[in-house]
Amino acid sequence: MTAVDGRVPALSYFFPAHNEEANIEELVAEALAVLPTLAERFEIIAVDDGSTDATGALADRLAARHPDVVRVVHHPTNQGYGAALRSGFAAARHPLVAFTDGDRQFRVADLGPLLAALGGAQAPDAAVGYRLRRADPFVRLLYARLYRLALHAFFGLRVRDVDCAAKVFRREALRGVRLESGGAFLSAELLIKFRAQGGRLREVGVPHYPRTAGRATGAHPRVVLRAVRDFWMLRLRLWANPGAALRRGVPVLGATADETPPSQDG
Repeated sequence: MTAVDGRVPALSYFFPAHNEEANIEELVAEALAVLPTLAERFEIIAVDDGSTDATGALADRLAARHPDVVRVVHHPTNQGYGAALRSGFAAARHPLVAFTDGDRQFRVADLGPLLAALGGAQAPDAAVGYRLRRADPFVRLLYARLYRLALHAFFGLRVRDVDCAAKVFRREALRGVRLESGGAFLSAELLIKFRAQGGRLREVGVPHYPRTAGRATGAHPRVVLRAVRDFWMLRLRLWANPGAALRRGVPVLGATADETPPSQDG
């Protein structure tokens, strides 16, 4: 990765958004202001995950206003957080792919230290954030602690904050990774399979900010139960046939800039 004036040559940045009408305009404005300081060339991809508010319409308006850098992927119905991440990865075209969430609990500028972590002689294939101080209610902190212990015990995944929504990957390092989960387990599945094929990662502490608009759904019982189901399905398949388990799912990568881009709804 060759940087110019501290910037990387090209970066794809995406974020999933479900009913984030109160956040999407400010997030895109923030990205438009910050990304030129991080990358020579960049793209911003909003993944509207079947929103029932004005999120999709606002995203389309922003894309029309900034057609050279802003694109939108629409899910006709809500498919889940993991499905939105998969769509973001599939739509990304540049050699480095980064994401945060659409709720603005992470700042785009905080991707800078993650990008810096990809440099150096022994550069990793990914830089993943961990929240220095989580701005979440107690129940979510409890779920996160139990989840981290379970991932360590059953998958050997030693990551401080698997669900931290501030991550950067070298696109090439994701080639061959296939994902199944459409829910909250997707972040763990991604790192489990990424590590299984030799991917190297570095953890970087990042700030975490309270949600100031919109409504969090990560601790909803339906979301938790879906993650538990996906957790055990992958664990059982890895026990039964590791090679087949790693080959299940759809490729995380879509077309490159030199290929036909993935189709988009809307």
